[in-house]
Amino acid sequence: MSSRLNKVLFIVVLALFALSTTVFFVDQRERVLLLHLGEIKQADFKPGLHFKIPMVEEVKRFDGRILTIDAKPENYLTGRNKNLLVDSFLLWRISDTSAYYTAVSGDQRLASSRLFNIVNNGLRDAFATRTVNDVVSGDRATMVGEILVEANKSAVKLGIEIVNIRIKRIDFPNDINERVYARMQSERLREAKETRAQGAEEAEQITSRADRERVTILAEAEQKAEEIRGNADATATDIYAKAYGQNSEFYGFYKRLNAYKNVFNGDDMLVIEPKGDFFKSFGGPQN
Repeated sequence: MSSRLNKVLFIVVLALFALSTTVFFVDQRERVLLLHLGEIKQADFKPGLHFKIPMVEEVKRFDGRILTIDAKPENYLTGRNKNLLVDSFLLWRISDTSAYYTAVSGDQRLASSRLFNIVNNGLRDAFATRTVNDVVSGDRATMVGEILVEANKSAVKLGIEIVNIRIKRIDFPNDINERVYARMQSERLREAKETRAQGAEEAEQITSRADRERVTILAEAEQKAEEIRGNADATATDIYAKAYGQNSEFYGFYKRLNAYKNVFNGDDMLVIEPKGDFFKSFGGPQN
């Protein structure tokens, strides 16, 4: 009984082993290649279960997703020999598994290196025909689109499709940046100096105009004041003349009162004898 059970277990294990070496599963995120005695038999399997001949056929699996190559920044010369530091990355995926395996033996690092060289040469050629202004302020999307088309002509031989090329940053090298910043600083200082000089000149002009206007206003005011005082004096004289003509004695008495007010308006004490016409009102009524 135990012998029969052992045979059954052996057959089951053998069947499972045979099944595991015969059946393989393909994930939708993979690109799978089937080799028959080292030669490519079939490629690009659909997701699901598939069969192979054990010990004779071998399955090679590769990442079928979109992959990224983010290289370190590279120096490129523009059409006017200006050096630029460009930071870029590219997106790629396997488009032909057989060609990919044949070209780079399925080595992802080797494929990345080959792709980087292709895109790097394309960027170098594109920058060499453009100025700094064209690269920085121009239609960068058109430039990248042209590079992408030319790069894919070479990448297709590797069984690869370059999905996109992105330029993250364009900058001058550090030594050039320092010179550019120094020049920008000197230009800003020069502009500030010119602005201050213009402000001082305008302030001088405003002050000069204000002084002239002040002199003119004071002169006009003084002239008007003189006219008003003259008119007032004339009016007062006319009034005094009329008052004197109506009652000369009262007019003289009123004038003496004003004179007393002007003379005796302080805290000083005067000890004098009230004689003369000026003090005649200090006595009694005059006959």
